[in-house]
Amino acid sequence: MFDLTGKTALVTGSTQGIGFAIASLLAEHGARVFISGAESLEKCKKASEKIPGSVPVRANLLIPEEIDRLYEQTGDVDILVLNASIQYKRKWDEFSLEEYDIQMNCNVKSSYLLMKKYVEGMKNKHWGRIVTIGSVNQHNQHPELSIYGVTKAAQMKMVQNFAPILAPFGITVNNVAPGAINTPRNQEALSNSEFKKKIESIIPCGYIGMPEDISPAVLLLCSDEGRYITGTDLNIDGGMSLSIK
Repeated sequence: MFDLTGKTALVTGSTQGIGFAIASLLAEHGARVFISGAESLEKCKKASEKIPGSVPVRANLLIPEEIDRLYEQTGDVDILVLNASIQYKRKWDEFSLEEYDIQMNCNVKSSYLLMKKYVEGMKNKHWGRIVTIGSVNQHNQHPELSIYGVTKAAQMKMVQNFAPILAPFGITVNNVAPGAINTPRNQEALSNSEFKKKIESIIPCGYIGMPEDISPAVLLLCSDEGRYITGTDLNIDGGMSLSIK
């Protein structure tokens, strides 16, 4: 089951955290994976060294021309996992215009442009998998992540709109929404024991998740076994979204 031999995958934001866990699992199941990040090619190479057969590629998704260059490096892929995102924590009326634009451009605009760029190759093969990585914040009303939540809700709406259009071409489009996950982005906040206890108190399962709690669901959605799943929003949050009022 879950045999991805002969498939190619691009996972954005895959040098660490959830993206790295997804890339590792897809490679473990036979896919040739492109490891992508924005910071530096060296960081991409270091991550790629830990995943046999993977290929490092760098692209700043805030720049449309770099998305074109990314495609030139990878060519068509069978699997596109849109994991890269940017978030700023501010009160709703304290975001600068630049911070607003950066979050919208990375989390929404680049997702749209990447789908447009890679979907034609999937159509030609009559097989494709697109998975966006959302967030519990697309459902809740976090006092300091309002714009980030808006971008993730918009990304989910793209999934719902594009899934029925692409389904006749053998392409599925789905969203996975992680809850509180122990990633490098969250390590500083979770190092505060009181804050960690507060978060755990609203998670029915009672604990913070790990990147490896997210990747198996993405593997299912990227495989033949997930062929009948499209347009879905899968919460992987220990029940956290059920507790949010």
